[in-house]
Amino acid sequence: MKIWPGSPYPLGATYDGGGVNFALFSEAAERVELCLFGDDGTETRIDLPEREAMVWHGYLPRIVPGQRYGYRVHGPYDPANGLRCNPSKLLLDPYAKAIDGHYEWNESLFSYRFGDPGSFNDDDSAPYAMKSVVINPYFDWANDRPLHIPFHQTVIYEAHVKGMTAQNPRIPEDVRGTYSGLAHPAMIQHFKDLGVTAVELMPVHQFVHDSTLVERGLSNYWGYNTIGFFAPHNDYASFGGHGGQVQEFKSMVKALHAAGIEVILDVVYNHTAEGNHLGPTLSFKGIDNPAYYRLVGDDKQYYYDTTGTGNSLNVRHHESLRLIMDSLRYWVTEMHVDGFRFDLAASLAREFHEVDRLAAFFDLVNQDPVVSQVKLIAEPWDVGDGGYQVGGFPPLWTEWNGRYRDSVRDFWRGEPTSLGEFASRFAGSSDLYEIDGRRPIASINFVTAHDGFTLEDLVSYNEKHNDANGEDNRDGDSHNRSWNCGVEGPTDDSEVVALRERQKRNFLATLLLSQGVPMIAHGDELGRTQGGNNNVYAQDNEISWIDWSEARHHDVLTVFTSSLTRLRADHPIFRRRRFFTGEPAGDSNLPGIAWLRHNGTPMEENDWEAGATRTMAVFLNGHGIPEPDALGEPIVDDSFLLLFNPTPEEVEFTLPEPAYGQAWEVAVDTADPLLAKAGTIKAQEGVPLPPHAMLVLRCQY
Repeated sequence: MKIWPGSPYPLGATYDGGGVNFALFSEAAERVELCLFGDDGTETRIDLPEREAMVWHGYLPRIVPGQRYGYRVHGPYDPANGLRCNPSKLLLDPYAKAIDGHYEWNESLFSYRFGDPGSFNDDDSAPYAMKSVVINPYFDWANDRPLHIPFHQTVIYEAHVKGMTAQNPRIPEDVRGTYSGLAHPAMIQHFKDLGVTAVELMPVHQFVHDSTLVERGLSNYWGYNTIGFFAPHNDYASFGGHGGQVQEFKSMVKALHAAGIEVILDVVYNHTAEGNHLGPTLSFKGIDNPAYYRLVGDDKQYYYDTTGTGNSLNVRHHESLRLIMDSLRYWVTEMHVDGFRFDLAASLAREFHEVDRLAAFFDLVNQDPVVSQVKLIAEPWDVGDGGYQVGGFPPLWTEWNGRYRDSVRDFWRGEPTSLGEFASRFAGSSDLYEIDGRRPIASINFVTAHDGFTLEDLVSYNEKHNDANGEDNRDGDSHNRSWNCGVEGPTDDSEVVALRERQKRNFLATLLLSQGVPMIAHGDELGRTQGGNNNVYAQDNEISWIDWSEARHHDVLTVFTSSLTRLRADHPIFRRRRFFTGEPAGDSNLPGIAWLRHNGTPMEENDWEAGATRTMAVFLNGHGIPEPDALGEPIVDDSFLLLFNPTPEEVEFTLPEPAYGQAWEVAVDTADPLLAKAGTIKAQEGVPLPPHAMLVLRCQY
């Protein structure tokens, strides 16, 4: 087969209508073979003829989309010096836009013989390996483009592609659990009814199911085990053969955009699926191990690991940084996604040992005209020393606010010392973000996420119940800040059930009315339970999927959640773009926010320090929010009064003096979610607030 010189740019396999250009970076290689596979598995090997700036490349005419391929890299195999070239291993293209098949875990995928890590294994891995696929880059996007919904107007919904729709009876069975299922009108209508503006998808980059999980009959359900940073995961496609997953993913994005819903990807650039020195040789390890991975300085056969998964990507090397940036740009420009949530983002800031907010990765993102313009969300920690970095990321970035989650959980389970911390988190966490010029939107607020208890389980279990994971309940966090309301697990006790429902509403009302950007975990509005399992990373089954047949029993919670997102959307006082100050707001003599005792008088310093103080009211002044609207005029909104009672006793609140408002109407009542008893309350009147309840009042005049 005649191969032409081609071009070193772009990396990967690029179809131009007449053929395909193949380009692969490897400084370690002495020779690179392109391997083409027929439908019958027949392999044809072709040497890439050119090497330019460490990129091996060649152009093959008449190759069309759907062609499966891989690479064999010839070069030194010297693990002690960090070199692991082994041409008997078929390697995925790091820039593959689609990947076909699954790994069949066979000893040939490893570069050593089992039981003898120092040996060399030259068995051919091709029969057991996944294959890269040439894709058709052309797609009719019509007028679609990233939506760029402002962060202060954003409500994020964290979702799992398969878990969302695997059991939804309103979606055709043949597309459940797929990109097409997520784009189905029934699913989109649910998102719209719920009032979410962005769907944050758990990992959809092609990932691998670990051999240890497969051997136990489990799988890598969450997907935090990436092997292809450009390829949509093939298991989520209803017609994934020959690269069809790319077209299906694009169709999903297009449908969500047409409904006004952004798509954010949870991305895992901190490590790959190749594991540590005992892991398989699937791609990067055999192409250029020291370029792509951080190796231990004294003995380069071992991998530096701040992720707990065996390896860390080498963000000190220009080629790893190039891979990350090329991948991010590709998903924005070609796949039209609207932003990214970076898993264990602190790892990307470790050029040396310490987390460095001035690391090259942040510089590249900040200067990039494409990536800098989309939503950038950090999970601001990793498992290395000094890895907890909430509040430590540079401007332009937002963060999963783990301190918000912990504080809100503690407050509603009645921890006596959490009041001051709770107030700070509710008001936007200015102590974390204001110092470097960031605004309330820097805080991505959440109470639950994929990792940990669901909202239903947060109020139903004191202890984790992870037995199904096969690790003797040792996995998962043991400190959940949860409260089971008196009974562990399911119960028929009507009082306990009612309390749990009220607690769920307390959490959701707090979340959606706090300053910052709220994130709802998928299924929380539907009462989704994992049976107390707080680590379902390996449970691709009914434990983790949404049970839509059970969801109908939680209609009140779903409607309640929708009412909160509407209230937030209708009232900019709940989504301010600037932090509160102590200055009077607009034409009012009152500050933008005021903290009040349950008797209606302002809180004083000793109230915050007294552990016994557990109730409070919050006044939000809507008269002249100090930020302009689209026409440059100050925003004027209603004023609100929020009453919080996390105690087990009914508390008699007294509304403040008429200066705050002469009359108030009930807008939200977690003890009366359908507002069956709602009415008008005059200034300085008493309001009995039931145990574990929250009341939101809107000023009438």
